[in-house]
Amino acid sequence: MAAPDSRSAARERGSATDVVGVVVLSGCVVWSLVSAAGREARPEGVLLAVFAVAAGYACGRICGTLLPVAAPSAAALAALGLALASQEGVPGANAGAPVQPGHTGAAAALLVLAAGAGCCAASAARPPVLRLALRLLALAVASTALALGSVTAFAAAIGVLLCSLAAARMRWRTLALGGLAVATALVVATTWGVAEDALPEGLTVSLEGQLTQNRVALWQDAVALAKEDPVRGVGPDRFGTLSTTAQQSLGSDGKPHSASLQQAAEQGVVGMALLGAVFGWLLYGLWRSPRSTPVVLSAGATLTALAFLASVGNALSFTPVTAGAGLLAGLATARMPGEGSTVAQRHAARQRHADIPVL
Repeated sequence: MAAPDSRSAARERGSATDVVGVVVLSGCVVWSLVSAAGREARPEGVLLAVFAVAAGYACGRICGTLLPVAAPSAAALAALGLALASQEGVPGANAGAPVQPGHTGAAAALLVLAAGAGCCAASAARPPVLRLALRLLALAVASTALALGSVTAFAAAIGVLLCSLAAARMRWRTLALGGLAVATALVVATTWGVAEDALPEGLTVSLEGQLTQNRVALWQDAVALAKEDPVRGVGPDRFGTLSTTAQQSLGSDGKPHSASLQQAAEQGVVGMALLGAVFGWLLYGLWRSPRSTPVVLSAGATLTALAFLASVGNALSFTPVTAGAGLLAGLATARMPGEGSTVAQRHAARQRHADIPVL
């Protein structure tokens, strides 16, 4: 009876994660329609992004169960191929527009996802030779980013690789995932601080030099629009028509190049909270995942790096990126074939609760 009971508990844990995901993603869909109601807004982009995340997640759960090593390996190669085939260049500017300093887009995000998928595959592989080969694949992705001139993508990919190597020696995932969540919150808070000019002068000047004055001006416009209607925002896909800086910028794509600020401007604080809830759901799914801690933390580090890029760029404006993020999360939360319902689930439960102090 122990095995059936364990399988039942595993299904209940997986169902809880799926229910949370359905609620959060449904909330994103509903609120985008609410914020667009009665305005000349276009919520199609938000709807497409939500669909891409959901489809990628479902595909990852299925493929990760059937092919726990081959699936993330193929995903890494596919993401690398898409990044190399990108005609916008690295770090990913608008079609037909020159690459501007500080603009982080599809190609950079795809390179980071490729490195993360390679690290997940390496963590799941058992033969040492195969594990080494997959680590070298992740390193090759980072080197490709540097060769193409994207220091941001190179640094993010190397960071993911180092986190994956460190995760191989970690027994607990709770503290690590909590640290990733805090780091993401700090980056988001920093972008708001820059937009509000609330940081110390020396730090602000240093950040503006890296971000460019045009980027900071876009962020300031986003904050101003968010204050006009803090609940509903100005409506999906309306930032470009209402931002003075975007209208005056040559080759502008009409985006503030910050996911959190774009959500606040176009969908208000509710939309921004829902964006944070999506990220929280992904981390929650990783925390409850039956996969080993190295696989979970490799995926968590990758999603955090992607969140960093999205906080200072337009990475989430591209469907392959959102689909890739969902795919990676699905791969890292898929059940192990055969024994995933019993041994791996028990092992994951021990890892989740081992670092919770007993009062």
